[in-house]
Amino acid sequence: MADPRFFRRSGPFRLADLAAFAGAQLAPGGDPDRSIVDVASLETAGPQEIAFLDNRRYIRHLSNSRAGACLLQPQLADRAPAGMALLLSEHPYRAYALVAHHFYPAPVPTPGRHPSAIIHPSAKVPASAEIGPYVVIEANVEIGEHTRLKAQVFVGEGVIVGEDCEIGPQCSLQYCIIGHRCQVHPGARIGNRGFGFTADAGGFIDIPQVGRVVIGNDVEIGANTTLDRGASGDTTIGDGTRIDNLVQVGHNVQVGRQCILVAQSGVAGSTRLADNVSLAAQSGIAGHLTLDKGAKVAAKSGVMRDVPAGETVGGLPAIPLRDYFRLVTLWQRQLQGKADRNE
Repeated sequence: MADPRFFRRSGPFRLADLAAFAGAQLAPGGDPDRSIVDVASLETAGPQEIAFLDNRRYIRHLSNSRAGACLLQPQLADRAPAGMALLLSEHPYRAYALVAHHFYPAPVPTPGRHPSAIIHPSAKVPASAEIGPYVVIEANVEIGEHTRLKAQVFVGEGVIVGEDCEIGPQCSLQYCIIGHRCQVHPGARIGNRGFGFTADAGGFIDIPQVGRVVIGNDVEIGANTTLDRGASGDTTIGDGTRIDNLVQVGHNVQVGRQCILVAQSGVAGSTRLADNVSLAAQSGIAGHLTLDKGAKVAAKSGVMRDVPAGETVGGLPAIPLRDYFRLVTLWQRQLQGKADRNE
């Protein structure tokens, strides 16, 4: 059970309601009026809680579970213990997410402005917005309806933030336009100057960074992630993209729709990620490249060339993943052979 000091639970809900929320089918024998009070894991759930089984690795936990109900695939229904109500879905994890959202809905804004907030008279801040302690909003800013700015957020001159967004504590927003329903986690930096300079015998000369960051709708940006503004054009993030914590996106990078950038990945300047590209943790992408639609990069890989649509690459420098695994196998055989000769 989630700690009530931090998470507010709704419910209880009837099994029939949960099935409707999840788009699942209540298996025969289940009481549609049975009350369920919370979500939990298979190992910890009790008779009044609902769990889920998505990964077959955890089938062993199903037979011993005390959960009152479980979301699982129809072909696994015969593995459940007697008395457990079953909600059948081909996609149990998605179904669980929908159910969990009903038990733990996102907090709604508390409209108002904290007395410590500093808001320029020219800024447009609707009455429905929540403006937290020590927020600073500079001139000509526009904040959308029902948007939340948590404590110590800085919003620079001219920035636009859309409706139903949440900007976490201590974020800074500059030179950017943010769409609707976006979530920016604590400490993110959006719109910093890009890493652009030239050099001569006298030292470094900065290149003015006069672009913006333009973020689409339904985008999530993780804690302490940095999105640099463009040097001349814009750095762009497409609709529905998810960016994890501690990610660096350089100037003039173009990120498409529904992309995934996992923690500690980095994309150098002027690289283009088409729609549905995925970067695993600690991957690095060199500048001025194109990763075409659906390309995937394995963890800890270094990409130094364009990646065709749908291809998965790994290693350093990154090559098609199947070729990388063949090389690893060859290296292991060579090392084993060397070890055998030295015995």
